[in-house]
Amino acid sequence: MAGSKRDYYEVLGVNKNSSADEIKRAYRKLAKKYHPDVNKEPDAEEKFKEVQEAYEVLSDANKKAAYDRYGHAAFDQTAGGGAGGFGGFGGGFGFEDVDLGDIFGSFFGGGTSSSRSRRTGPMQGEDRFMQVTIDFMDAIKGKKMDIKLNVDEQCPHCHGTGAKSPSDVQTCSRCGGTGTIKTQQRTPFGTFINQSTCPDCNGTGKTIKNKCPHCHGKGYVNKNVTVELNIPAGINSRQQLRVAGKGHRGANGGPNGDLFVEVIVKPHPHFVRDGQNIQISVPISAIDAILGCTIDVPTVYGEVELKVPEGTQHGQKFRLRGKGVKALRGETYGDEIVTIEIKIPTKLSNEEKEMYRKIKDKETKGGSFFDNFKKAFKL
Repeated sequence: MAGSKRDYYEVLGVNKNSSADEIKRAYRKLAKKYHPDVNKEPDAEEKFKEVQEAYEVLSDANKKAAYDRYGHAAFDQTAGGGAGGFGGFGGGFGFEDVDLGDIFGSFFGGGTSSSRSRRTGPMQGEDRFMQVTIDFMDAIKGKKMDIKLNVDEQCPHCHGTGAKSPSDVQTCSRCGGTGTIKTQQRTPFGTFINQSTCPDCNGTGKTIKNKCPHCHGKGYVNKNVTVELNIPAGINSRQQLRVAGKGHRGANGGPNGDLFVEVIVKPHPHFVRDGQNIQISVPISAIDAILGCTIDVPTVYGEVELKVPEGTQHGQKFRLRGKGVKALRGETYGDEIVTIEIKIPTKLSNEEKEMYRKIKDKETKGGSFFDNFKKAFKL
């Protein structure tokens, strides 16, 4: 009999040096693969039994030691093994006390893994998210604004327990405070244990004798509240602000989650933000660009005088120090970058035309810009 069986390590695809966790993972993988409720192949049932038998031995330290020393003979009563046969270690290779939800939870909807059991203690609620839209200048200078919310807040009278008094909170008699109950399911392969949420306490592990009269046992009250949102100077579009405790309600008396507010900044018709810097284009006439001028340039903090030197070119940039965006952390400021746009008039009076002709006549004596440009291309 012993010689007809496959090596248990070979069955599970592990070796003698494999850890208990590795053996368990291999077993679970194969048990799911060959379970008759999932695998309809003719030999699936036999393979499933073979996997179960191998795990029954290799998962037990004493059985594994005996197997490593004597092989299958350690559990074969007819071979004279001193271990008392396989049945002596647990009554045969049946499936007693196998947690069905733990091993086959992905196939059967009724059970849940013990590692996934609902916690009976207080649990914080999930966070919630929303967006607000503000003007460009509000992002530069900062702003306080009110937002209206509908939230479930912990009942101030029972502090989330849902009970009239602390003595009204009792341990659930059905599940013993675990929040789960176990039922046995007998199958042709043995008895399985199925774990599910306790229907009496809904998984909390507690029952309430007398409910709180203010929240009627819910542990929370629904409110419409107004929250002041402090938008700091220098905030950028798509950045988020956190409002503590204004998220979704917690469970089992746990605190609420947080509210995260994403700020959307409207574009400005003239100013463009680039990090901490502000960019703006300023138009001047050709005469002002040639002779130079002084102009009052708009900034996000008011007008600032800028001296444009004579001979300024189209697209030339000037920097106004400290007229950009304030850093969110610290007191540093970016700059404003002013780009000069030289505007050419499209309509001229006869007098203006005559003046430009005189300038042109003087310019041609020394060669126009274009003439000098063409000379550079002569071969």
